[in-house]
Amino acid sequence: MYTINSHEFEYNYLKSHKPLLRYEGGDFYKWQKEAKEKLAELLGFPYEKGECKAEIEYREEKDDHTEYRFLVETEPGYKVPCHLVVPKGDKEKYPLTICLSGHGGGMHVALGKAKCEADEKALSSWHHRAMAPRAIKEGRCGLVIEARCFGESSLKGYGTSCTEASKIAILMGRCTVGERVHDVSCILDAVAEAFSFIDMESIVCTGNSGGGTATFYLGCMDERIGFVAPSCSVCTYEASIAAMEHCMCNHVPYIRKYFEMGDLAGLIAPRKLCIAAGIEDDIFPIEGTKENFELVKKCYEASGAPGNCALVVGDKGHFNYADLIWEKLYEMGL
Repeated sequence: MYTINSHEFEYNYLKSHKPLLRYEGGDFYKWQKEAKEKLAELLGFPYEKGECKAEIEYREEKDDHTEYRFLVETEPGYKVPCHLVVPKGDKEKYPLTICLSGHGGGMHVALGKAKCEADEKALSSWHHRAMAPRAIKEGRCGLVIEARCFGESSLKGYGTSCTEASKIAILMGRCTVGERVHDVSCILDAVAEAFSFIDMESIVCTGNSGGGTATFYLGCMDERIGFVAPSCSVCTYEASIAAMEHCMCNHVPYIRKYFEMGDLAGLIAPRKLCIAAGIEDDIFPIEGTKENFELVKKCYEASGAPGNCALVVGDKGHFNYADLIWEKLYEMGL
């Protein structure tokens, strides 16, 4: 006799339930306020803030930029390693790009630095993972942050250890992606205070995969991010996170009860949102991304800014499509 397995039952249960807080018309900004309050609750906010000061460890002069290494205490007892690269020039102010790494060796890859052969392979074969050098190329500062459970913040000081910390966080009503969003917002406070040459009115946040996920949720929660540009990460939960094996750090308790991922774009609107995807991405499938983008467009239409969202599709798999993203950002008024 056939008996449905637990996994299949849970997936069918998710599919059969419509998100409770989907925007269905009416006062969009009233909905936006209510939805943001709910998302903050689901992400585990509020988190207690640490000192949120930049403790600069060193400054190095390079050929085309200056690099700062610093720490920021984002929660009492927890310090986040960061790097800021600044183009050399005579400008009074430089715009900022926040470069959020995905799963890999650590933030050094986003800086274009290799610690081992695996990093060298990643930098040579994974498109545009060196996000900070790309920010310099665009005439912008690049802020690189060691995400919780990655690199120096992982159990072994290299690679990832998301599952262990994420399980503990959930026991306390927290979640890893919420902690990452909190960290970036605190670090922005510290950077604004410590580096007067940064133009805080022109902030881009971008990242691929897990970095794209953090980029998206940060855009939902922090209105200082004027241009939100996640790559290979924004897809329906039904087609991606719920449909196959994904890292624990992608999971937010109760999230699908209230929202599909595209619904949350309404918290970014009317700010600029450029979503990149790979046509052959096997963990954020393109059909789910396109379905998700229909939800995104409805939110942006309701906000009165239908032209402020875009989907760009690369011709390969799970990569950071930086060329497509930057081209589109400039088209969108960056």
